[in-house]
Amino acid sequence: MKVILLKDIAKLGKKFDVKEVADGHASNMLIPKGLVEMATPKTLLRVETLKISEAQDKKVQEDLLIKNLKDINGVRIVLTEKANEKGHLFAAIHKEEIIAAIKEQTRLDISANFINLENHLKEVGEHTIDIEVRDKKASFVLSIEAK
Repeated sequence: MKVILLKDIAKLGKKFDVKEVADGHASNMLIPKGLVEMATPKTLLRVETLKISEAQDKKVQEDLLIKNLKDINGVRIVLTEKANEKGHLFAAIHKEEIIAAIKEQTRLDISANFINLENHLKEVGEHTIDIEVRDKKASFVLSIEAK
């Protein structure tokens, strides 16, 4: 069965790819979970327009972020989280928490795709985090403090 992927699926493909999958796998697993839809001429046209629209939105986000890179470069963002006496956090800090803190403290809206974070942050202290858009780079300091 030919299907269109609505999300990135590991070992299958990226969002908006058209793939051939087993009928049972599609009808029992992928379609009920909303991960794919059947590829018909009508849905293929709709997906092409969605793909173009997403590409344009991403370009607009990149252009806006490039303009705002100088505003975030060198900024210090502070997060207060629960930690033990050794400085290890009870819950790791993910990109989503970092984005929310940036938005709250600097009023800048940054997509998670542009933040370079190799591992989730699990310790109290200061961490330098890079933001990369196309060939432009900026960095800021994330200070994690214990409650």
